[in-house]
Amino acid sequence: MPQMTMVQALNLAMKEAMREDPNVMVMGEDVGQDEGVFRVTEGLLDEFGPDRCVDTPLAEAAIVGGAVGLCFMGFKPICEMQFDGFSMQAFHQTEGHVRRFRNRTRGRHTCPMVIRMPYGGGIRAIEHHSEAPEATYAHLAGLKVVLPSGPRNARALLRAAILDPDPVIFLEPKASYRAFREDVPETPETMEIGKAQIARTGKDVTLISYAATLRATLDAAEELEDEHDIDAEVIDVLSVAPLDSETINASIRKTGRAVVVHEAPRHCGVGAEIVARVVEESLLYLEAPIKRVTGFDTIIPFFANEMTYLPDAGRVIKATLETVRF
Repeated sequence: MPQMTMVQALNLAMKEAMREDPNVMVMGEDVGQDEGVFRVTEGLLDEFGPDRCVDTPLAEAAIVGGAVGLCFMGFKPICEMQFDGFSMQAFHQTEGHVRRFRNRTRGRHTCPMVIRMPYGGGIRAIEHHSEAPEATYAHLAGLKVVLPSGPRNARALLRAAILDPDPVIFLEPKASYRAFREDVPETPETMEIGKAQIARTGKDVTLISYAATLRATLDAAEELEDEHDIDAEVIDVLSVAPLDSETINASIRKTGRAVVVHEAPRHCGVGAEIVARVVEESLLYLEAPIKRVTGFDTIIPFFANEMTYLPDAGRVIKATLETVRF
């Protein structure tokens, strides 16, 4: 089983899908000749040609709007937004058309596209390059919103997104693109969208996270066990729309305590939705208030200053100790 970075695993998922189905195509700014800003589309132009790996103008609305038309001609477009902040330039297409066609046509037509974008902070970028818009997209009925945390689930979830008959927003944590390697099976692998995974089993407290912050959460769990004899269970959400309430609540009913971790701002973030669902379904099992470890309610700062904004293991440990000792 070869070891891959997330970039390599995502590239593999697209190559597999394009080899299996001639209607699958990739389109976006610099995805062809330059092979993408992060080289996620490396080799696609050489293997599949310019009709299936399409360099588009610098026009996000045209990319997504054009993809809508391609869907109705039988294609399955994979749209790449160079950075998540730029996806707002196509928001009227995504909100007004992409997510609505199943409902608009009373189920006669769907819009089988994937909108991929590098997500979040961690690379010390400039403005519009480090946003975390998952709650914005999760609020739009008709869209699935997926956030992989590692190479193996990134490959499996991207395959699932391409095969899905409905549109999927696929947020790729750029801080994890080349941060580590994992074993990725040589045979094609697909995961169910909307199903969380237990990344670490435990009995004392449930830590809930996704995307790049999962690594900090796992590091915190290890230190909590080594230094404080606290056995933390870690849930990797993987998809915020749909959100796997069943797995989350089952864990919290076992541990009685929870901490939610994400890098997006706290106000109206996904963490708030998770807390609300736990209160609705498992309130009487809680032994302490649920803590949130999140980004701050401000624009993410530029360059090195962004590291003070992003949740780290220390902040997760502090919140967990407060929860366990309540």
